[in-house]
Amino acid sequence: MPAFPEPTTPAADRGEVFVRYLDYFRATLLERVAGLPEPAAGRSVLPSGWTPLGLLKHLRYVELRWLEWGFEGRAVAEPWGDRGEDGWFVAPDESRDALSADLLAQGAITRAVVGRHALDAVGAPGPRWDGAEPPTLERVLFHLVQEYARHVGHIDIVAELEGGPPGE
Repeated sequence: MPAFPEPTTPAADRGEVFVRYLDYFRATLLERVAGLPEPAAGRSVLPSGWTPLGLLKHLRYVELRWLEWGFEGRAVAEPWGDRGEDGWFVAPDESRDALSADLLAQGAITRAVVGRHALDAVGAPGPRWDGAEPPTLERVLFHLVQEYARHVGHIDIVAELEGGPPGE
């Protein structure tokens, strides 16, 4: 588990600061989901119906959509592969281990994308932006940090309700 990226911890640049926060939040999410009893990872305790496994898959696709498909403009077969007709979708054959591995692999891709570009680089035009001007990498990373922080708060609550490790 990476240490919380304290503001006083030296970093090579702002890109490294963003990557550290993403790594920390990703690891926290994975730790909370790993600590859940097996049936709890795949069921919902909330009226919205999302599951911890659905959250793992969702955040993997969030990183893919914003960085690979969006910022870099790569062709992606299923940029919305985390969605079904009724929200986030996890197939019955998708396991906690596989979804966790997919999220970690996507994190490595995120780190590589950040390493290839300056924070003020503007993303490639494409369908991700729905006709708007593409944002800079810094804006994309800021969005990803807030998305992770929000969802880690969600999983903290669900984990506590399900008897898993409590959050902060």
